[in-house]
Amino acid sequence: MQDQELIKKAFEARQRAYVPYSHFSVGAALETDDGQIFLGCNIENASYTPTVCAERTAFFKAVSEGHRSFRQIAIVGGYSKNEKRKEQTEVEMELDSFAPPCGVCRQVMAEFCDPESFRIILARSLQDYQSYTLKELLPLNFGPKDL
Repeated sequence: MQDQELIKKAFEARQRAYVPYSHFSVGAALETDDGQIFLGCNIENASYTPTVCAERTAFFKAVSEGHRSFRQIAIVGGYSKNEKRKEQTEVEMELDSFAPPCGVCRQVMAEFCDPESFRIILARSLQDYQSYTLKELLPLNFGPKDL
């Protein structure tokens, strides 16, 4: 899938985020090796620790459906620069910053993904994005190969 198509799907997932406390909405679109897309959003909880990130939501949905091999993920998150312009659609908005995955999400990625080839796309808009490999974001990871 093209980068911008995957980013658009991540923006769509972001619209479903449940964030009554932080108001920091995150969406993720995960592509399997066979081209299927799984979406995830962050889901907060009043006691905080049960909160789950968008990336893990997407991975857990995919794994629960039998997928174990992944190509790339697009992640969008944060506050919108244009939130006062209600007539704009979510995918037209530009976010204030990039939202890199937390350490726990990176570790989940290390469980299922090849660190050399798995791509992580961080986007602020459809035009403003950066791409990294998992190895770049988590060098020296601990994974199944270490057990």
